[in-house]
Amino acid sequence: MANQATPTAGSPSNPPVSSPAATRRAVFNTLRGSSGNLVEWYDVYVYTVFASYFESQFFDSEDKNSTVYVYAIFAVTFLMRPVGSWFFGRYADRNGRRAALTFSVSLMAACSLVIALTPGRESIGVWAAVILVLCRLVQGFATGGEYGASATYMSEAATRERRGFFSSFQYVTLIGGHVLAQVTLLLMQVFLDRDQIEEFGWRIAFLIGGVAAVVVFWLRRSMDESLTKDQLDAVKAGQDTSSGSMKELLVRYWRPLLVCFGVTIGGTIAFYTYSVNAPAMVKTAYEDRGMTGTWINLFGLVFLMLLQPIGGLISDKVGRKPLLVFFGIGGVVYTYVLITYLPTATSVVESLALVCVGYVILTGYTSINAIVKAELFPSHIRALGVGLGYALANSAFGGTAPLIYQAAKNSGHVPWFIVYVTVVIAVSLLVYVFVLRNKSETVLDREQGRAYASQS
Repeated sequence: MANQATPTAGSPSNPPVSSPAATRRAVFNTLRGSSGNLVEWYDVYVYTVFASYFESQFFDSEDKNSTVYVYAIFAVTFLMRPVGSWFFGRYADRNGRRAALTFSVSLMAACSLVIALTPGRESIGVWAAVILVLCRLVQGFATGGEYGASATYMSEAATRERRGFFSSFQYVTLIGGHVLAQVTLLLMQVFLDRDQIEEFGWRIAFLIGGVAAVVVFWLRRSMDESLTKDQLDAVKAGQDTSSGSMKELLVRYWRPLLVCFGVTIGGTIAFYTYSVNAPAMVKTAYEDRGMTGTWINLFGLVFLMLLQPIGGLISDKVGRKPLLVFFGIGGVVYTYVLITYLPTATSVVESLALVCVGYVILTGYTSINAIVKAELFPSHIRALGVGLGYALANSAFGGTAPLIYQAAKNSGHVPWFIVYVTVVIAVSLLVYVFVLRNKSETVLDREQGRAYASQS
């Protein structure tokens, strides 16, 4: 049984160079694993991107709180993420990462199809909103499982000297899902008017996510399993009862779990503030200028997506901790600037600059957070530990950010929201500075070293 992990933020300074065959295998497995991530997060973000178009299909358009209800549903789904992270984390640690990832994307797609086909409130009344809530709860459950299993798989499938780079593709595809949702809206705005998007266009957007999962299902079934056959056989034979065990996690690995939570809270609240609230501000500011707001948001998200591998590569050279500290300091200083000046920006250059500076800061967290968390836990408890630590923080601070901002905006208390976000990021900054260590040996290093020795 592995020894308890010491919280760390990096890998050894001089890792062995992987063979070309190992690198090729890492590339193919990363592509297969991240493709599902792309579709699953498209299904998550198509909701927020099209929220203003479909809210009248589920709620009374005369109700001034209808927008709050839509974002409340978005926030409520995050309550299911810890449940999903527990279920899928245990499943992934006991049955393999591949099986868990295939299962989660199937659930996500099925719910998108149901939402796309659900009649509006004029046809079935309040049941339209009930079906929407239920589907989003199941999608929250699936998303909770996707993060932990995906972060774990990409970290384990990566070559030792390029873990930061390969694992960064989790957020390349996570942000890519948001980009695809924005592109879908942009194309609809070109060919359809607003009334048509409100009537049926948003249904097409959800339908795309459901259909795309069929391809992903096939890709994920063909990717390598990152757990060893011996580990899986031991679980099936009943010889290993600690894999995926909540008791094991809470008794032996509670310290890494707390570190995982502390690392996440600042990053997740910044991510949803910068990548969900900020685009909504841009969209509102340019509402009377056609597709200008959509183009600004799309360019900004593509920029953020392309930054992820760069951040991962930098972390492979200098360690993970410097990037996290950069994010923490930047987030504490810049949150006030972004939220205060972005809603009043009237120049495209000004709006884009405000958004992109925020995304550069955010990359210090997003590009490496998966590998940082995966390096905290041994393989038999990794998917559960990473998933649960992330989901608890994400549910409490990330998914609620759009709702809290909207409520603060409606009540005229946006400065309070700024203080709230800044304080949460500052708490994570303390964890980055005083808890994490840089470029020291991790559990993943030791596991891969043993695997390499057994093959020699």
